[in-house]
Amino acid sequence: MKNIFVGNLSFNTTEDELRQLFETYGQVDRVSILTDRETGRSRGFGFVEMTNAEEGEKAIAGLNGSQFGGRTVNVNEARPKAERAGSGGGGGRDRGRR
Repeated sequence: MKNIFVGNLSFNTTEDELRQLFETYGQVDRVSILTDRETGRSRGFGFVEMTNAEEGEKAIAGLNGSQFGGRTVNVNEARPKAERAGSGGGGGRDRGRR
């Protein structure tokens, strides 16, 4: 499985269009374009999951820096989500109350 980040997408790009682009390199498992919670409008980036890691690498190499929807897209391996829970930093609840 290969999780791929796709940036600098046209705000009009659909998930189906993005799927079709990546399917030229192999089997696509899932496509998601992130949208703004308030407006529902595309945020200009998304993720593509490809079943085969080798096909994913070929897609990254072939599509990074290419033109899609009138824009030059950035395509690279997605970084794992950062852990949010427990990253408060301080540690002590009664800090400064002595």
